[in-house]
Amino acid sequence: MKLKSLIAAAFLLSLTSLAQAQNFNLKDFLQRPKRKALESENLSLKTALDSLQSLVDSLQMRRYLEDSELIAVMEGNESESDIVEYTPEVSDSLLHLWYRNTYSEDKYSLSEYDMDSVRFSSNVSDEEMIRRLKAMNSYISLPFNDNVKNYIILYSEKMPSKMNRVMGLSNYYFPLFEQILNSYNLPLELKYVAIVESMLNPTATSRAGAKGIWQFMYSTARSYGLEINSYVDERMDVEKSMDAAARYLRDAYRIFGDWPLAISSYNCGAGNVSKAIRRAGGKRDFWSIYPYLPKETRGYVPAFVGVMYAFNYAKEYGLSPMDVGMPAQTDTFEIRKNLHFAQINEMVGVPMEDLRNLNPQYFNDIIPADNHSYTLKLPYTWTGAFLDVDRDSLYAHKADSLLSGKVVKDINNSAKAVAKQSRTTYKVKSGDYLGKIASRYGVTVSQLKKWNNLKSSNIKVGQTLYIYGSSSAAASSSGSSSSGAYYTVRSGDSLYTIAKLYPGVSAENIKKANGLTSNNIRPGQKLKIPIK
Repeated sequence: MKLKSLIAAAFLLSLTSLAQAQNFNLKDFLQRPKRKALESENLSLKTALDSLQSLVDSLQMRRYLEDSELIAVMEGNESESDIVEYTPEVSDSLLHLWYRNTYSEDKYSLSEYDMDSVRFSSNVSDEEMIRRLKAMNSYISLPFNDNVKNYIILYSEKMPSKMNRVMGLSNYYFPLFEQILNSYNLPLELKYVAIVESMLNPTATSRAGAKGIWQFMYSTARSYGLEINSYVDERMDVEKSMDAAARYLRDAYRIFGDWPLAISSYNCGAGNVSKAIRRAGGKRDFWSIYPYLPKETRGYVPAFVGVMYAFNYAKEYGLSPMDVGMPAQTDTFEIRKNLHFAQINEMVGVPMEDLRNLNPQYFNDIIPADNHSYTLKLPYTWTGAFLDVDRDSLYAHKADSLLSGKVVKDINNSAKAVAKQSRTTYKVKSGDYLGKIASRYGVTVSQLKKWNNLKSSNIKVGQTLYIYGSSSAAASSSGSSSSGAYYTVRSGDSLYTIAKLYPGVSAENIKKANGLTSNNIRPGQKLKIPIK
């Protein structure tokens, strides 16, 4: 039923109830022609209209969310067979599993720790940790148990160099995050979710195709208004991606009414949180639904608490912000014509590294502003020099070579070639379902349905499915078969993170299948994956 029809029906129903209660003829009332009489009656209807407000708000909120993945995930993206096995392969995540990110081979990755099995110890007592958590006086509840304790120790004691770097980055990013969160009247503590997601790396890219500080998947990014094309990926625009993340978290909170649940849905999707609530008998708190959440999401809220704790008690653990080279202040300029970073570098003097660090959303060092304007961020120290340069001279500088028709054509052709190469053709086998296929290729159920124009989750043996993205290309080239697969090790990989890509396979299974005597692996090494 259309939204307007629902509102109209509810309105008439309330009028009828009011009419019966006050003993007057509704038909006669509606047919009264005089404006003055109608205005008089409006006052008596105020109570009835007020009672409808919550319904109207609810229906309007539903319409607002229908363009996002939240409602789509909650209402039928999975078939019954998907729901029976509540494992990561049926997850339709907004952002993919947080520890699958493959950043450059160290300062960001947490992959050396298997948080499912490791148990850390600390010289700080449980009682003191509990006291400190309470003293933080957080708007979002901060529980304490063995899982939370493990993540507290991880972030505060086990990786000081990484945390020092993240703290240095936070001096630049957090003021922006807080400004946006405050504009939506959201808890400022939500800024710490970005550390769990990407360790504040604006160019972080996961195997699943999630990108940016807030690790948005393609389809969700587009549904929240982020632009993605051959020249621009606004998932890596720190300000715009933060705004989109804030809107998602606000929407999730409106659905669940609980911040830990909203934060959980940021990781595994609202559908999985909704199903976990049903399986927990309707209970709506994180620890009640904890056993029913996907395995990876169970550590998400504890990680969030651990990050907050580490930041609040950095001095006690000897942590301090590292100088990461990010400017203390920046200026933003509106660009209305195609502009290459090299033009700015050569005409103004701004280092290319600064241009790329502050504007990571632009591919190929080009701001494609011929069709509509884009923003350019510069260190405040270069503001004067940029303003002093004649704009016509700036745009004209080496434009024939840097922004030639051939350059534009090559960029477009390259993007098309990459898209074509990344498409994988998959034939549905007996026992397959969308959740299983999505997990295998590191994509979401919603993406599979969109790419293949599927109206439901029903698929049949022999059906051809198309899968796009780097994950699908990697899975396709891995040499998968009915008895196993082959995986080529990448920078930042560990046996644990590789095993997570294949449901039912453990790091020990991979070691045994490849005759490994240690956990050491190297980029380029080919591993056999014993798919079960």
